[in-house]
Amino acid sequence: MSPDRSNSFTQAIPIEEICYNDRGLVPAIAQDYLDGTVLMMAWMNRESLQKTLETGETWYWSRSRQQLWHKGETSGHLQKVRSIRYDCDSDTILVTVEQLGDIACHTGERSCFHQVEGTVKPPPADTLSAVFQVIRDRKQNPKEGSYTCKLFKGGDNKILKKIGEEAAEVVMACKDDDPEAIASEVADLFYHSLVALAHHNVDVRDVYRKLQERRG
Repeated sequence: MSPDRSNSFTQAIPIEEICYNDRGLVPAIAQDYLDGTVLMMAWMNRESLQKTLETGETWYWSRSRQQLWHKGETSGHLQKVRSIRYDCDSDTILVTVEQLGDIACHTGERSCFHQVEGTVKPPPADTLSAVFQVIRDRKQNPKEGSYTCKLFKGGDNKILKKIGEEAAEVVMACKDDDPEAIASEVADLFYHSLVALAHHNVDVRDVYRKLQERRG
């Protein structure tokens, strides 16, 4: 990360104005910059926050070891900082990151928040990512009567035909200037496009990366 970018973080986060607790710590939430998945929560102090700002990678404070720790230093699962924000009370930090290796949890899971009533499930993300997870599961674990499975069975011929039909319906809804119909038809187009991505083994996050690149 360039020094200029780090300087912009420094200007955005007034370290001395952050409301640390009586141990000099503040909770820091790491969130995936592409799909908004909450990856983990750890603690920062003034020094770790300063190192995070200076290096562009996350540094936290270990309460058990009583020392700084550089996230991913031994595992290689570094967190590249994309932005840092703090809440209205200045007592919680939100760090959006590019999680290298797509693993933030020491258990090997993508997110530390992966347990639901004792079971392990993918962490919540944005709606498109969540729908894509369901679609990909249908591909890997077909279910009888599933419309998605029927599309996969029909292959490109069926999937691409549906994309063409849905694109035409989006055009017609826009021509009619019908907001509800536009939203509905675009949702259908998104869904069928996600099926095409899964059929060709392209991750929806790769699409997000392309959009981020074009955003600059």
